[in-house]
Amino acid sequence: MRMVIVAGTPGSGKTAVLIHALRSLNESGLKSAVVKIDCLYTDDDTKFAKVGVPTKVGLSMDMCPDHYAIYNLEEMADWADKNDAELLVVETAGLCHRCAPFTVNSLGVCVIDATSGPNTPLKVGPFLSTADIAVITKGDMISQAEREIFRERVLEVNPNCKIIEANGLSGQGCTELADEIKKSQEVTLEGEKLRHSAPLAVCTLCVGETKVNKKYHRGILRRIDGFQSYEGE
Repeated sequence: MRMVIVAGTPGSGKTAVLIHALRSLNESGLKSAVVKIDCLYTDDDTKFAKVGVPTKVGLSMDMCPDHYAIYNLEEMADWADKNDAELLVVETAGLCHRCAPFTVNSLGVCVIDATSGPNTPLKVGPFLSTADIAVITKGDMISQAEREIFRERVLEVNPNCKIIEANGLSGQGCTELADEIKKSQEVTLEGEKLRHSAPLAVCTLCVGETKVNKKYHRGILRRIDGFQSYEGE
């Protein structure tokens, strides 16, 4: 199936943009499923349910949300497959400015808030610099000059990304994102790797392991069903 991984800072409008895009995808006949990753709490599953998209929530608790998402990708894909989904969307918590959740063959989407300041694109790291698409939100709340500066900062960090200016309230620009998702390729997790090593902490992902298969991982690990364990010496 196709796989889209959506990252971005808290409050940037990831969920709002996705809901509009998924509504458009539903209307085009593409069957989607969403996994929402957060740390302690989310009610976004009820929002996705309103547009008729099967949603699974994963709470990472004490594990880095991106590590948690990467570790559980196989289970997420199996769950989406059981729901007959042609598209799996993984929305990460976006709590760390060092997030690197995109895999090589997934569609990597970064949602970034234009009101966060003109230098924000220079600060957020791999979830912008390795993204295929940068969705800029809340551009209607700043001046044209500020929007141009922000756009140039994004391209300075990632000159190859496609920029989409979107509004999570009105849905403006979200159909364009849906069109890009429809163009994305199908992905198999066998041999799939991350585009960038994840932040350092206390598991194999933290020391540079890029293979997504569960058998390669050691350390403090939390499964999608909530069971947490330590693997290793």
